[in-house]
Amino acid sequence: MTQGDVPEVAEETEKVRIRRAPKLSVFMVLGAFVGFLVTLFVTRLFPSDPSVGFPATFGYFLLYGIPAGFVLGATVGLIIDAVSRRRMRTVTMQREVVGPPVEKAKPKKRKKPAVAPPD
Repeated sequence: MTQGDVPEVAEETEKVRIRRAPKLSVFMVLGAFVGFLVTLFVTRLFPSDPSVGFPATFGYFLLYGIPAGFVLGATVGLIIDAVSRRRMRTVTMQREVVGPPVEKAKPKKRKKPAVAPPD
């Protein structure tokens, strides 16, 4: 750009919605971890059967505790997401583009590699 050139300024105005959305995967993982801890606590409250042992009993109840915590965490995440949708705000966004429009780059033609003639 030379000194005499004046850049073009293009302004676009648009309405956008802004909200803070929770990451549901974090709620699901934390829910599964809480399900693990609750299962551990509840299993330790009661005496285990000596013929089976604590690890087998704990493992069996983990099959129920972790999925229950996962579902509970997902439910809490979805409830928080619904609350964030109610608090959504609409704002006016202004975007300025300074300079000439960007031209699309033309694809370069590939040169065929030189092949040595056979002997």
